[in-house]
Amino acid sequence: MRRTGLRLRITLLVVAYMLLLSLAVVYHGNVVNERAERLVWRSLLDSELDHYLRRRAEDPAYRWRDTDDVALYGEAGGVVAPPKLAGLHPGLHDELRIDGGQRVALVKDIEGRRLVLTLDITEFEAEERHLTTLMAGSALGGLALAGLLIAWGLRRLVKPLSDLARDIAALRPDRGGQRVAVGRQASAELVVISDAVNDYLARNERFVERERAFIDSTSHELRTPVAVIAGASELALGQPGAPEAVRNQLSRILRTARGVEQLVSLLLVLAKDPQRLAQASDRFALDQLLPEIVDDHRHLCADKDLELRVDAASACELVAPLAIVQAAIGNLLRNAIENSDRGVVTVALRPGGVVVIEDPGHGMTPEEISAIYARMARGGGGREGSGIGLDLIARLCEHLGWRLRIEPRAPRGTRVTLDLGPALAAA
Repeated sequence: MRRTGLRLRITLLVVAYMLLLSLAVVYHGNVVNERAERLVWRSLLDSELDHYLRRRAEDPAYRWRDTDDVALYGEAGGVVAPPKLAGLHPGLHDELRIDGGQRVALVKDIEGRRLVLTLDITEFEAEERHLTTLMAGSALGGLALAGLLIAWGLRRLVKPLSDLARDIAALRPDRGGQRVAVGRQASAELVVISDAVNDYLARNERFVERERAFIDSTSHELRTPVAVIAGASELALGQPGAPEAVRNQLSRILRTARGVEQLVSLLLVLAKDPQRLAQASDRFALDQLLPEIVDDHRHLCADKDLELRVDAASACELVAPLAIVQAAIGNLLRNAIENSDRGVVTVALRPGGVVVIEDPGHGMTPEEISAIYARMARGGGGREGSGIGLDLIARLCEHLGWRLRIEPRAPRGTRVTLDLGPALAAA
């Protein structure tokens, strides 16, 4: 989702506030103006009508004479009021449209007669509309000018913050010695933020260096003794005349050492950044690797009525850590074998680098599969077995961008799908 900048948000808020304030001022100004107009019209018409009544009282023969702007209706022998005026109740009536013009009328009942005194305000209303338009245009122009000034001022004010945000966004986790800086115009708050970010970067660099040193040391210190144990076990197994019980124990030691080697490799992969792993990846043919992995696990079927089968697949090249791919597929295959008693365990390679392992085992209900995913999410163990747990395989897939899916088969058994698509080699 695209987010708006702080400068634009503040500008819009200030302009909106000024617009609301202008509308409120215009509205209240219009209300005051209308009230003032009515007071003026009433005062003016009352004055004219009182003058007429005084003259009639002094001289009964006095007759009203209309002017261009003022007209009186209802006088004895005078002009009859238009229908629009005849139905008005006593009081002041503003902005009446009569004969194409606008008039204001004062209606009074005097001595049994209804007098209507009108004043032509057509020119006044036209001038008022012109003045209102001019004020509205001035207000809009003022708002536009104020918006530009506010945007310009906020640009200068927010520029140090924008520069700091840009510098922070440009930070890269694989680079050392990175720092952010603020200019002399930056506020005290920005200085606090930049100092905190720089302190975090320095502490993170020290942490990364310690982690890399630990990983490098662990890689050597753990693999060396395990390799010695595995090598010694192989040499001992190659000696003739060893008792069968001893050979069984040596074989167990060798298998355990190989498993520990895989576990160490997997843990070291999880501790490394995926970008660093990409630099140390191998290019290999997955369709040729699958039969080798299956052959390495055939001994697990010795005491079971199980058959391992690899479906023929088209060529598929990956760019990924070879040992990790072997460990992931091998342990998924080991889990399938250990949870099956009889039948056929199938390993298939589908287009797009998708490995599918189907077993005829005990089968898993949707509830059990959901429980496995929940344990994976919590970092707990998956299905029981002597290999690497499904939780570590799932974490490995997430770390490298692979996808792991487990689902039941009908009528029984389990299907495990390992999608290695992100590791496909470019054509």
